[in-house]
Amino acid sequence: MPREIIHTDQAPAAIGVYSQAVKVGDTVYLSGQIPLDPATMQLVEGGMEAQIRRVFDNLAAVARAAGGDLADTVKLNVFLTDLSHFALVNQVMAEYFQEPYPARAAIGVAALPRGAWVEMDAVLVLEG
Repeated sequence: MPREIIHTDQAPAAIGVYSQAVKVGDTVYLSGQIPLDPATMQLVEGGMEAQIRRVFDNLAAVARAAGGDLADTVKLNVFLTDLSHFALVNQVMAEYFQEPYPARAAIGVAALPRGAWVEMDAVLVLEG
């Protein structure tokens, strides 16, 4: 099955040897997003909530570029440098997602690129 590489200027450019997303059939694999402002490629300021929102906004931009949106998410992985922020992730996520919610994992990590506090990746399945 052919692969389609997804790219948008509305999300941060890849900072390594990867694509923002890869579409295979109706499935889209979104690479991890950290809270970089796509215009400046700098971490957003404003604390943890601002970082979480920027990550969701970045994922949403890539999802749109692939022909979908966050509602098409079937799996979300959340990586946090401090798991005490898990409740805040849930609170903000409830603004971006409606039931039925995607499957999800939350993983505590020692560090993330660029000193970010949160990173997320996702898998989408697009309807027809």
